[in-house]
Amino acid sequence: MNIQAKNRTHTNTNAGALVDTLSQLGVDSIFGYPGASVLSIYNELSNSKEITHYLVRHEQAALHAAEGYARTSGKVGVVLVTSGPGFTNTITGIANAFTDSTPLVVLAGDVPTTSGNGKIFQSVDIVSMTESCAKKVYKLTEKDDIKQILEEAFYLANTGVKGPVVIALPRNILEAEYQSKHINIIENDTKTKNYSKAIEKLNKLLSEAKKPLVLVGGGATNASNEIKEFIEKYNIPLVSTLMGIGIYPSEDKLYMGMIGINGTYAANTIMNNCDLLISFGAAFSDRSTCKKTNFGSNTKIVSINLNLISDNFELQIKADVQDFIQQYLSQKLSYKISSDWLNQVFAIKEEFIADNSSQDCLHSSYVLATLSEHTRQYSPIIVTDVGQHQMLTAQFFNFNEPRKFITSGGLGTMGYGLPAAIGAYISNPDNLIINITGDGSFQMNLQELATCREHNIPIKIIIMNNGYLGMVRQMQEKIYNNRYQVEMTNPDFVKIAEAYDLFAIRVTNKNELIPAINKAIEYKGTAIIDIMIDSFEEI
Repeated sequence: MNIQAKNRTHTNTNAGALVDTLSQLGVDSIFGYPGASVLSIYNELSNSKEITHYLVRHEQAALHAAEGYARTSGKVGVVLVTSGPGFTNTITGIANAFTDSTPLVVLAGDVPTTSGNGKIFQSVDIVSMTESCAKKVYKLTEKDDIKQILEEAFYLANTGVKGPVVIALPRNILEAEYQSKHINIIENDTKTKNYSKAIEKLNKLLSEAKKPLVLVGGGATNASNEIKEFIEKYNIPLVSTLMGIGIYPSEDKLYMGMIGINGTYAANTIMNNCDLLISFGAAFSDRSTCKKTNFGSNTKIVSINLNLISDNFELQIKADVQDFIQQYLSQKLSYKISSDWLNQVFAIKEEFIADNSSQDCLHSSYVLATLSEHTRQYSPIIVTDVGQHQMLTAQFFNFNEPRKFITSGGLGTMGYGLPAAIGAYISNPDNLIINITGDGSFQMNLQELATCREHNIPIKIIIMNNGYLGMVRQMQEKIYNNRYQVEMTNPDFVKIAEAYDLFAIRVTNKNELIPAINKAIEYKGTAIIDIMIDSFEEI
């Protein structure tokens, strides 16, 4: 992976070598916010023909935009921020990327290493702050070769269990002359492990099972084709976690829905009735297991994942999901599923068919089902924020391809959606990008409407406006029988859009919904639909 130098277009400084190396690594987009500590890098970027810098309006948004870029493209997202508060504003985004295994490289400006004694302006301990929520943290020293550090960072971010890598870049080292040091060539581990013994064990469990079920999680994103082939061959019903949505087509008859605290009745019921659960890339988080300490006590669980999950599972196979399934399918093993189990599964699925068409007020479920059907021809990328709208999107929107449903799963970060949608568009400019958000989440990063306007980013923003922090209200009512501090006095979102010179329209009844969707899609730039939904809807 050692990068050979091309004709240098940058100064012979570490900052110049950094930008050169980013170009060599195939970076085409950086999301950032400038400051004194990183002006040397910005100076080099001004001479770069390969890399476009997107100026966000808040550093947290830079992280989420890079996440949207990475999640939809499979490439590493790149962030550039300055020292002090420029960096501390990224912590939420770094933690979000870490919990969702999203590959990022965060280039963080730092104060000079020669600053002397006493308090130093904008000095924070970047390494200590991020060691618990980053895959690795580097602090560049005079002894390091910046090219080697970058190569390692990109390799680490996007291999194995993916995640964010942070590089602290002291200003004086960035501005110093670049001197090539010995670079260790990173050897890609191309050896494929032999899983024959694990396959033999799994096949024995499958042959004994009367009611098998497949569970798909976010760790199986790259194995979509293999999972389809597996299901087609063995005819086993399938459920998913929130992060696994879209890896297997949600409109297929064998897909039973999302499991967990906010999952569907059908998916949870079927999972509770299976006798063998084969998990591809699921993390078994507390939201998926409904916080049950005895989860799966009556079920044999097989986990295929890069991480080991639990000693209580019948079989754990530490493997890349795609590699494992390819080997499993190559064995040409036979299995015939019970028709009684399939009939039971289909009957349970048939029980739960929501119908809100007769209700007078606008419910999120009706809006999302309508939006899903009306945008089907575009195969849109859907980016959500966090809250009721997120879970209802997971339940009522149809996702038939991987990397089409982008959301904050592990950390549950409000404000994620708008900037992540920006990043999704940058990596997929020919795709319709829809940000589904709530009135609470939208206001956490709405300043990024300026980024949309500046770069003419034609995402479509659907605001589910119920005047409450809906998810919190629902929990307060159920647990404490009150609604304290969750009712929101919102601004006029249509006027806010107009202030940014963007298109916006408000929907107050069902008859206005489809015309508004059509107008938003036809509009060439950023468009907002402010939908006044039922304030007390529950999921």
